[in-house]
Amino acid sequence: MDLVVGVTGASGTIYAIKLLEALKPLENVRTHVVFSDYAYVNLEIETSYKKADVEALADVLYDDHDLAADIASGSFPVDGVIVLPCSMKTLAGVAVGFCDHLIARTCDVALKEKRRLVLCPRETPLNAIHLENMLKLSRLGAVILPPMPAFYSHPETVEDIIDHQIMKIMDQFGLDYAFGRRWKGGPEGVR
Repeated sequence: MDLVVGVTGASGTIYAIKLLEALKPLENVRTHVVFSDYAYVNLEIETSYKKADVEALADVLYDDHDLAADIASGSFPVDGVIVLPCSMKTLAGVAVGFCDHLIARTCDVALKEKRRLVLCPRETPLNAIHLENMLKLSRLGAVILPPMPAFYSHPETVEDIIDHQIMKIMDQFGLDYAFGRRWKGGPEGVR
């Protein structure tokens, strides 16, 4: 399975790092990773990870300014695209078909080729423009999967909250993630 992982400049770069760490050991998954310029800025601000650390997690790394990259074409087969975190700028660009960088272009390709597109918008509060763009993209077939914590799992750490989001994203591609806690129903909640 070939997955594109786009990382934009919205807050929450740690989500992308943890997703890439979860995907790296999977023999059946090949990652095509694109970091925006501001994603690298947030990486430095929000985490102790270095650029080289996250680039080592990619099977193939692309420059966000390279609109001639393999993944910019519908003739290059990928199984899906994940944008995590997804900035409102990228979301808006995809919603109107303005593909001025590689992350937006891969989303556009996913939509036109009817491939799985998972967008994880990270903004709060949301205004009507954000909501309308999400609704439009959902109607076009994108999965809108914002990072929202689940408390039925009784998270004790930030990592527990991140694990839940990674589990939800990997579920979209039928990939198992052992660290997420699932709802099992009943008064016991999770198991």
